[in-house]
Amino acid sequence: MKAPLFVFFKQVTVPFIIVLILFSSEFGIVKQVSALGINYGQVANNLPSPEHVLRLLSSLHITKARIYDTNPKVLSAFANSSIELIVTVPNEAVAGLADPAGATDWITTNISPFLPDTKITGIAVGNEVFTCQDSVLMDNVVDAMMGLHQGLVGLGLDSVIHVSTASSLAVLATSYPPSLGSFRPELAELIGPLLRFLSVTGSPFWINAYPYFAYKDDPERVPLDYVLFNSGSGMVDPNTGLKYDNMLYAQVDAVIFAIARFGYEGIEVRVSETGWPSKGDDDEMGATVENAMIYNRNLVARQLENEGTPLRPRPRLEVYLFALFNENLKPGPTSERNYGLYQPDGSMAYNVGLSSATSTASVSDINSSASWIQRDKSNCLWFCIISISLAFQISIRWPF
Repeated sequence: MKAPLFVFFKQVTVPFIIVLILFSSEFGIVKQVSALGINYGQVANNLPSPEHVLRLLSSLHITKARIYDTNPKVLSAFANSSIELIVTVPNEAVAGLADPAGATDWITTNISPFLPDTKITGIAVGNEVFTCQDSVLMDNVVDAMMGLHQGLVGLGLDSVIHVSTASSLAVLATSYPPSLGSFRPELAELIGPLLRFLSVTGSPFWINAYPYFAYKDDPERVPLDYVLFNSGSGMVDPNTGLKYDNMLYAQVDAVIFAIARFGYEGIEVRVSETGWPSKGDDDEMGATVENAMIYNRNLVARQLENEGTPLRPRPRLEVYLFALFNENLKPGPTSERNYGLYQPDGSMAYNVGLSSATSTASVSDINSSASWIQRDKSNCLWFCIISISLAFQISIRWPF
């Protein structure tokens, strides 16, 4: 006769293991995909409605997005969804928030009305402020960040909404090798207070990092495979012995080393923008559909593996792809209007592997896609219920 305790453990452990396997295989993929972020720019006059965009993101299992303003139509459309949003204070509005009262009013007007239904998790104060050549903006950005944080504290929101700013990689004076990463000396008086604020509030340092620009500027010396995440020899940092098989991770680690030189080694670095244009002018070397697809597809694959950088292998490097759509009103060279994974009509510019949909899928298909996902989730739930039931029956009769 089997001991009652042994029988009990047999009946409990076997179903538990089966359920664990089910959830790892069925739901683990969705969880990993949802860790990826994307930039939802709106500098265009032909984009689908925010409601359609929400359904598109849901069909891709993406649950993190960044917008470049506080568009109330977007914030309202994303209510009661799984999307975590980072909103942005436009550069032209930053100086007005250096006054704490103005910062609190901004939160009350642009953030509070949409909470808690819309999951706003971060406020980016300006974009690439320290390389914009606007001294008034640069002088006021940290004060604006402090004012916004104080406003969030007063409203009890500081634990759920962080405040930071996204910087261009051009804030670095040196990025190669990564261990020599350092900020430009003329920015020291501005970077120091920024890092102090991020350290005190536990906020991340956001960096816009584009290996594409390094290749475009020097295609003869910068290996294309290295910037595209393709397998190759890569490079070894002579000072640390760390091996880098892609440029993005090297750029991020250069930022980490630069921050450490100011005495702040605990600040997390996140990639607020990275991407590759699918089209460019004649002098924009490498701006092709093929390269854009390879870069973003390889990056997505690494995100699904929860990779960190060689210097910080854990936790996973948080990355926001740029961008969701091609934006036809963006100024500058042709490449600026061709970073999107999707065309404005909802068709794929190229497939990076986030969805099994074909490149001819249109906005009109998004509704059916969302409905399919709901049915798929329902079917998966019933599958799990039936499997769990069978597991219990098997465990009761399983001879040892």
